[in-house]
Amino acid sequence: MMRCRVLVTGMVQGVFFRAFTQKIAEKLGLVGFVRNLPDGRVEAVIEGDEETVKAMLIVLKKGSPNSHVEKIDVEWEAATNEFEGFEIR
Repeated sequence: MMRCRVLVTGMVQGVFFRAFTQKIAEKLGLVGFVRNLPDGRVEAVIEGDEETVKAMLIVLKKGSPNSHVEKIDVEWEAATNEFEGFEIR
């Protein structure tokens, strides 16, 4: 199991980016959360097997249909197994 913290920069708030992220994460069987940050970025914490987490990062780089992702910053961490599903916060 791998865990990463992702900060997504661009036009990612108010464009269903969090719901898109949750839908894809659930489809891939990942756990964690996604939330808006006060500075306009979106933060996601994702846990799962390494290949699936990396696949999710590719999806986040593309973004939801109405978003425009400028960049993503990824921090890898040890998995904590604290999540039961993938939630929007």
